[in-house]
Amino acid sequence: MHLMYRIAVYVYHIVNIFARSAALLFRARSSYESIMKKNVVPRRIPTAEKNQIQVISRAAAILRVVEEEGTGLSLGQIATRVDLARSTVQRIVNALVAEGLLFVAGAAGRVVLGPAILRAARTSGPQFAEIARPQLIKLSGDLQETVDLAAIRKDRAIFIDQIVGPQRLRTVSAIGESFPLYCTANGKAYLATLENSEIEGLLGRSFERRTPTTITNLNDLLSELSEVRAQGFALDREEHTLGICAAGVAVKDHLGNPHAISVPVPTARFVDEEVNITRQLLKTRTQLLKLAETKGHR
Repeated sequence: MHLMYRIAVYVYHIVNIFARSAALLFRARSSYESIMKKNVVPRRIPTAEKNQIQVISRAAAILRVVEEEGTGLSLGQIATRVDLARSTVQRIVNALVAEGLLFVAGAAGRVVLGPAILRAARTSGPQFAEIARPQLIKLSGDLQETVDLAAIRKDRAIFIDQIVGPQRLRTVSAIGESFPLYCTANGKAYLATLENSEIEGLLGRSFERRTPTTITNLNDLLSELSEVRAQGFALDREEHTLGICAAGVAVKDHLGNPHAISVPVPTARFVDEEVNITRQLLKTRTQLLKLAETKGHR
């Protein structure tokens, strides 16, 4: 009974935080309540078990604050937000990293969501990443370039799958890494699906300049997004990273959760391949929409 109790608490906390669909959350809550009714009777919880539950609660709190901050957090920032000692946070983060639930990204050591928790968030029904992957592989093969699949979370695009191209000079990002929407091809493709008022509410009216070509104000961004809506794809011309351009298209899963597919390419090749890349991306998006009709996605 004690084991079932701990499993129920763990599953409920994790799914409640990270499930991206109401259906999954409903099943998790129902399962949790069912287990609790069947297996828990009024009793005094032993100290050892209280400690175990406390660790789970602290781990859930850490996962929650990391999820809320798409750019990642330092250990000190996490400690401040969850009101725990830095040494305690370090131990819990190390355990979560070992399980793939968190990932320490970049030289600054910022903590972001790990690949395991991102996969767990996609376990309701057919997984969109799995359904999309054959099309991503084909697109990468046709273009001989890297192809990325991102899920959208608040004002960030988070990579959940990637097909690495065969070129020696190529762009590769880590699964779980997140990027701003306003200066990336996948992000702008998604933003183009929103109303202008929603975009302002999400991003505000001014943005950080990352390169000389970054769009830094809302009016200019909205002007470009009107073109994105007309042509069906978005472009990043060294707006996020110097030397890298990209094209992207937006797509939704069967529950309406937004995703985006992008092809990042070194600028020197992108100039010559832009037309072919955007054409192939639109073709891939059309194929995914057809798959949606037969596999429960749209």
